[in-house]
Amino acid sequence: QPQVAESGGGLAQAGGSLRLSCVASRFSASRCMAWFRQNPGKEREGVAALYTGGGGLYYADSVKGRFTISRDSAKNTLYLQMDSLKSEDTAMYFCAADRALKPCGTTWDNSARYNSWGQGTQVTVSS
Repeated sequence: QPQVAESGGGLAQAGGSLRLSCVASRFSASRCMAWFRQNPGKEREGVAALYTGGGGLYYADSVKGRFTISRDSAKNTLYLQMDSLKSEDTAMYFCAADRALKPCGTTWDNSARYNSWGQGTQVTVSS
């Protein structure tokens, strides 16, 4: 089962940028990995996902054109580049990995499919 640990959160001004990193074990295996975010009292929301074996990328409509998910297999790292940040992006961001060796598909934003979760990194965007 993969293990993940995210970092890179912090405080940014609206319109600014942050890059989140997620170091994962067993990165060489092709699996679906994703970024989620959550605020108190709210449902955990899928932000972006990719299949480490290659293929399509997935984004929530609210972040398309602003966020970019990518990976560096040599560094066993998943990234989320966040540009043009908005106050609405404020949340705890989590890295997630599915132990199943299959593409993300249409369930990429279903938190229940993921078996491994990081502890979260806080992103706060001020107006």
